[in-house]
This record gives sequence, structure tokens and C-alpha cells, in this order.
Amino acid sequence: MSENIMNAPHGMNLVVECTDGSAVIGRFDESNGFEVVMHDVDTWTSDQGGDEEREQWVRSTATYGVAVKERDHTFSARLVASWRSLGDVEKLH
Repeated sequence: MSENIMNAPHGMNLVVECTDGSAVIGRFDESNGFEVVMHDVDTWTSDQGGDEEREQWVRSTATYGVAVKERDHTFSARLVASWRSLGDVEKLH
């Protein structure tokens, strides 16, 4: 899904891909249009690798669960490029 992050379902585990190449996976709490608040998250930074490596990390997380690195995570809503449900991600075989 690439609709506005403010329309994301509260409490759902999401994969949020950001315009700077980073990504956040965790439980969506809310967005006020300026900030996004998520809980029990793992994050990917652009210096960890490119799109293929990031997608492998997303699929691994969908298969094995979120390796929680932060309980509460807030970031700018302007960074959101797209979001999707973690449950919709294809699992590893």
C-alpha cells in the first residue's frame, strides 16, 4: 500500500520504506501528519545495503518475526515513501 500513512490501521505490523533508503518494521501506533509513532521496531539504514538486501531483511522479518531493537520509535512522516502490512510480505522458503 502506498496511501497516506495516517490511514494505516492502528496496531498492525507494518513495513515502512523511507525516501532515504531506510526502513522501519514494527507496530503502527499513530501519525499526526508530521511524525509517525511505532512500537516494538527493527530498523534498516541505507548503509546496511541496497534494495535487494533490504527486501531480504523484510522477508526474513516476515518469516521469523521482528527482532525488536526499540520499544518506541518516532520519525518524520515526510520520510515515508510507502508502507505495507508485514503480513502481506512473502515469506522465505
